[in-house]
Amino acid sequence: MPRLEELANIALRVPSILVLDLLYKCDIEGFTENLKAKNEDMLFKYKYVIWNMYYLGHLINVVVLILPLRHIVTLYLHILAALLLYMGHQISKDYVREELQYGYEGAVYLDSLAFNRFVSAMTGENQPVTCDHSAFIIFSHVSYLDSLHHVRCPVPQVIELYRLLAVGISLWNQFAVPVLFSVFWFVLFAVQLFSDTMSAGAATSHQGFLFLVLTSVSECCATPYSLLGLTFVVSYLALGLLNLCKFYLGGFAAIQNENVMHRGVTEGVTLLLLALQTGLLDMQTLQRTFLLSIILFIVLTSTLQSMIEITDPVILALGASRNRSLWRHFRGLSMCLLLLIFPVFMAYKISQFFHMDFWLLILVSSCMLTSLQVTGTMLIYSLFMVELFRSDPIESLDEVIYWVNSISRVLEFLVALCVVAYGTWESLFGEWSWMGASVIIIHSYFNVWLRAQSGWKSFLLRQEAAKKISSLPRATAQQLDRHNDVCSICFQEMSSAVITLCGHFFHGNCLRKWLYVQETCPMCHQTVRPAPAGQSQASGGDPAAQREAQPESAAQEGHQKPSSSSTEAQGDDDTQQQEEEERDGLGNRDSKEEPAEYFPSIPSAEAPLGLFMVLLNRNISWLKAKRKSVS
Repeated sequence: MPRLEELANIALRVPSILVLDLLYKCDIEGFTENLKAKNEDMLFKYKYVIWNMYYLGHLINVVVLILPLRHIVTLYLHILAALLLYMGHQISKDYVREELQYGYEGAVYLDSLAFNRFVSAMTGENQPVTCDHSAFIIFSHVSYLDSLHHVRCPVPQVIELYRLLAVGISLWNQFAVPVLFSVFWFVLFAVQLFSDTMSAGAATSHQGFLFLVLTSVSECCATPYSLLGLTFVVSYLALGLLNLCKFYLGGFAAIQNENVMHRGVTEGVTLLLLALQTGLLDMQTLQRTFLLSIILFIVLTSTLQSMIEITDPVILALGASRNRSLWRHFRGLSMCLLLLIFPVFMAYKISQFFHMDFWLLILVSSCMLTSLQVTGTMLIYSLFMVELFRSDPIESLDEVIYWVNSISRVLEFLVALCVVAYGTWESLFGEWSWMGASVIIIHSYFNVWLRAQSGWKSFLLRQEAAKKISSLPRATAQQLDRHNDVCSICFQEMSSAVITLCGHFFHGNCLRKWLYVQETCPMCHQTVRPAPAGQSQASGGDPAAQREAQPESAAQEGHQKPSSSSTEAQGDDDTQQQEEEERDGLGNRDSKEEPAEYFPSIPSAEAPLGLFMVLLNRNISWLKAKRKSVS
């Protein structure tokens, strides 16, 4: 029963939106101008009546749209009863006319019993019901007049109790606005597609089915109501595509772990703002079709970026965790191949469809960057798999991964910088607007300044870590023999090692990876500092002596954490606990999170807000230019 109520709540509100859409398409100005051309006096009499009826129709449909479900059901039952009464009246009228025409010689008059039953059924039995029902239709509202003053009483109480935002969210959920407008748009699109298919005929085979579908879609976004419906439809389609990607990569469990930023909202809002900013509603059908194809191309590019954000950690985790499932590897690689080939195909098609200019070049470059990101991901995955089949680890693996990620991020940064430069030029010397200026400012902050700042910090952090490692003394063969232990980070044998100022031995690469995350020693949590020149020369001494001498100086500098105790027993406990943490954390090569911990790279700016702003800023001016060229 609740399912039936949900369906009724949507289905019974769709006609109101359809009528509002038809009223918006009505050209009242043109109708009054035609009326003025025919008769000036008639225009004077009926002009205000026409406009009042037009606004009254909007008001009535809005009221019906926001009515509670039980009141809508009652209203439709009254309308159905009125239609049945009208149909009964017309049937009776036609019957009487035909009987008068044939001179009362019909078959019903030959059987008096049947005739009496018919007359009794039409007059005697149904008349009280008809009268009562008519009385209810006409006079029922009088019984509610005494209760009208109670309507205004709960409204301030509800607003004060739940606040305006909570009331809006409650109404949004109660009316199921996204589903309602999506159903409305699908009904509109089905009718329009059927009409275009029937009217096109032989032209359909010449133009192609895709062009016919795009034309029907453009016809179904000519009003604000239909554009809002298309926005929700695109959001749901993007959400379905992202969920399908999650299901293909990880099964049902991946769909349950829902990311709030991967719900199709970015794609829908992008389409809505681009359509409003470029004046999509004011165009003719052919112009709207071409512009809508470009906007849908941008939205699809945004969806592909979200799919990359879903696929990238999955494929890297498969490479780093030594997962032996061939089926999971096949699914990840096939998704990467799809994301590699499809953007190139899209860029080729859009370049064949339109004349190449600067903004189209930026649009195509965003697609190519998508393929470049997938290429970098597959290269890192290949390096992980090569290391898996090697007996010894690759020493410079983290450096290779870092520079692969860096090349991708730098190219994205250059594209974003070109967008800002050209957008600023267009705003200063071309068509300027507050909307365009605000988009450029936000885009400059999120996609240029923050990206440059985070990338530079990452570069300095790696330079500082490399400087510390190069300044630390190298352990000799005698020291390694006396130490006779494994690296505390990776738990592998040490053929070469560096010695920290606190006297602990680590692989140079392992310690460098650790210093990318934090600046303290993995064993005693003292701050790792570059070794002075004197201590570097005296590194051949006993590391135990260094371990005895360094805590005092470190304590004086205030860098030692409170968790380290002065007693040797508690120090051993801390060391054991730290080793367990290392074994569960960075030292575990089977962890799926290893790429994020070991190989920090320049943060990606393709977060939903940054991606949305870069897509919006890249294409608004170009879409306006395309609109002028098409017109």
